Amino acid sequence: MTGIFDHPWLSGLFADDEIAELWSAESQLAHMMAFEASWSRHGHLAGLWSEADGAAAASAILAVRLAPDALRKGTGQDGVCVPALVRLLKDQTGATAIHKGATSQDVIDTATVMSLIPSLDLIDKRLERVASELHAIETRFGERPLMGRTRMQAAMPITVADRIRTWRLPLLAHRDRLAQMRPRIGQVQIGGATGDRAVLGHGVDAFCDAVAKDLDLSTTPHSWHAMRDGMAEAASLLSLITGTLGKMGQDICLMAQQGIDEVTIEGGGGSSAMPHKQNPVQAELLVTLARFNAVQVSGMHHALIHEQERSGAAWSLEWMLLPQMVKAAGRALSVASTLASQVVEIGSPRSLR
Repeated sequence: MTGIFDHPWLSGLFADDEIAELWSAESQLAHMMAFEASWSRHGHLAGLWSEADGAAAASAILAVRLAPDALRKGTGQDGVCVPALVRLLKDQTGATAIHKGATSQDVIDTATVMSLIPSLDLIDKRLERVASELHAIETRFGERPLMGRTRMQAAMPITVADRIRTWRLPLLAHRDRLAQMRPRIGQVQIGGATGDRAVLGHGVDAFCDAVAKDLDLSTTPHSWHAMRDGMAEAASLLSLITGTLGKMGQDICLMAQQGIDEVTIEGGGGSSAMPHKQNPVQAELLVTLARFNAVQVSGMHHALIHEQERSGAAWSLEWMLLPQMVKAAGRALSVASTLASQVVEIGSPRSLR
């Protein structure tokens, strides 16, 4: 059975095609090859080879066409795909100015960031859109009354605006968090065998700057091989985003209950046994995705525990979790936008009973 995000029919509920493309095997392979080409192109700055040899190797690497499954066997043997990738690049180009001084983690971590940053940019745009859509609902219906409910019991009268602000305002805070976090995340990974960059010699700074510029990332004065707080921070924000949207979804599910009828949603899901029902499928999905990411983020915090200079166990745990969390957050934002567009009525004088 494939995962829910690309399952033949479950993907109809969970898939996000834009995010999936950013994390596809083809995209990841293209990022790794871009890294290897840049490493070759600028290796002369660190004394790894001549400028001419590096330029020739970089051009040859970019001309290679590899299928992702060409790396499958090597990954099973070596635990990472990069040794197989390097062997194939050398075999197909005949170049020798390839990968010297780099390590697998440099390649894979940088490729991960090259998928993560555009994903976060897309998530930011969707946050802005959902916040705007909720503001429009607030403007239209905000003065209408609702019964405020604490601990699931009727409490005191509030307005529609009071409730919607608890959905909308955190989205704005998440955009601020994202903007603050982005520079910490969008960094090239260059460390070499043990993360100390020793093999790159006196030209290390110029070399790192050049590679980072090629890949549209920022450089760092040190590698982050064993410092995974950036990856965990990204995961934490993804869980915060889906958690906020899950609160919105849970509220709408409760508001849509027959007998409460505080919100009217068009385009609800049907029932195979009860054709009269309109199930709040989009709202329920927001709750599911929030709970999914809340579970995954604990694993990303476990992955902070990188023993010494590199961990195979903690590192590969990130591969299992982070892409799924990004997909869940992206999907949740799309669902929230759809749900906002389905709100026909919210709040009315009869809500105060």
